[in-house]
Amino acid sequence: MMMPPFIPATRATMALLETVTRKQRTSCHAHPLPTPLCAVSMLNALPYFSARTQIVILGFVCFGCPGMFNALNGTGGGGQVDRTTGNNANTSLYVCFIFSGLFGGAIVNKFGVRFTMFISGLMYALYSGSYIYINHTSHSWFTIWAGAMLGLGAGIFWTAQGMIMMSYPLESEKGKFITIFWVIFNLGGVIGGVVLLGTNYNHEGPLSDAAYAAFLAIEVCGSLCALVLAPPSKVERSDGSRVEIRKVDNIISDAIAIIKLFLDPWMLILIPMMFSSNFYYSYQFGPYNGSLFTTRTKGFNNIWYWGAQMGTSFVFTRLLDRQSLSRKRRALYGVIITFCVVNAVWGGTLKMQNKYTHGASAAGPTDYPGGAIDFKDTKRAAGPCILYACMGMQDALWNNMAYWLLGTITNDATKLARYAGFYKAIQSLGAAVSWQLDAKNVGYRKQLITNWVLLDVSAILMIYLSFRVTDKAESESISNHDTEIMPAEISDKDVA
Repeated sequence: MMMPPFIPATRATMALLETVTRKQRTSCHAHPLPTPLCAVSMLNALPYFSARTQIVILGFVCFGCPGMFNALNGTGGGGQVDRTTGNNANTSLYVCFIFSGLFGGAIVNKFGVRFTMFISGLMYALYSGSYIYINHTSHSWFTIWAGAMLGLGAGIFWTAQGMIMMSYPLESEKGKFITIFWVIFNLGGVIGGVVLLGTNYNHEGPLSDAAYAAFLAIEVCGSLCALVLAPPSKVERSDGSRVEIRKVDNIISDAIAIIKLFLDPWMLILIPMMFSSNFYYSYQFGPYNGSLFTTRTKGFNNIWYWGAQMGTSFVFTRLLDRQSLSRKRRALYGVIITFCVVNAVWGGTLKMQNKYTHGASAAGPTDYPGGAIDFKDTKRAAGPCILYACMGMQDALWNNMAYWLLGTITNDATKLARYAGFYKAIQSLGAAVSWQLDAKNVGYRKQLITNWVLLDVSAILMIYLSFRVTDKAESESISNHDTEIMPAEISDKDVA
């Protein structure tokens, strides 16, 4: 039976699970069962250490932490009418994210995924709670500081997430595992949208204290879920092989190895893709959702934005895992589909953008014809709301494609932790720039064109890279079933 993701694993529980696992391995070797059948039998009896179970638990961690953050951020300006504080907080968040992302791989490799994700996950709760302070004081400093703290934590958090996502599945399962994670993770955004809709149904203006308190509570629960994750050295894939973890003694030297990725041809080609992968959020959440709709409709839209991501990820990764096609063909088809959807969505967005120039502010309402859109006015709301859901589809395609492409380079968990840290650092640089564009009141149309051009250039480079994808990722296994365990993996923080 799967261990519930909301009950932290105790030292005794972890020791018992490991003892039973060792006995089952001994039993398997003692009987003349083929190795794959033995592994399947063991995982059916004790799925906690299976890679799939760990991905599910990871999904719940992200459901509670960044999932709720996404729902809150999706309202534009953190749910405040004046988006200035939210934009500046996001800028401080992503500037700090750049540096913590570069060092994140070294920190995760040294201290393990459970402890690092738990501590960094609490920063999401700190950020959400800071908006209650704004509601009562109108002072922005605490939220901007909380954004910086979240940036430091989130770089480490997402590095750990990326290492797990890219190293736990087998080659044939990478798309499937991305789907499992992406659906659970984005369910957080959907539930967050429901919370926003329910707590602000009869309220217009900044989000209520009740909404922020609800987000804070869920984010604390999400961070606690990280304590349930098994140490990577004990995780078993569906074929019985073990996750490969290399020993890390020096955080600085490992961080330098991440910085050296700027000399890696693969990484250089993917930099525009990484830079753009969160760049469009500031436009979608601010000048679009934050400017066109009533407060409750912003929450309503978030339900469909993140819900569309769940469905899109499920369908898209069926293609990425299709074994009847070579990996090169899957890469090409995936990037071409993404390219087409990007242009369709941003073409439709340009048509909408031509109808208005600004959203609601202290100076007055939006200049969109007829004023702010409410979801109950179906004649006016249908098109703009559906377009926002399509933006969610585009986001799912882009980020699923990015993770899948990175996963084609290598299966080595230590290298993938570095790639994930590099990816999140470059992604955060793009996000920091984009949130300042809105903070400095750059015209909505200029923001739109910048996003569209950046995505198209990135997609063209992704198409070029797809031609260089091989049918087998670089492998640096120590052996098929064993791995050198780093100190963090056998310390108290990973068995407590």
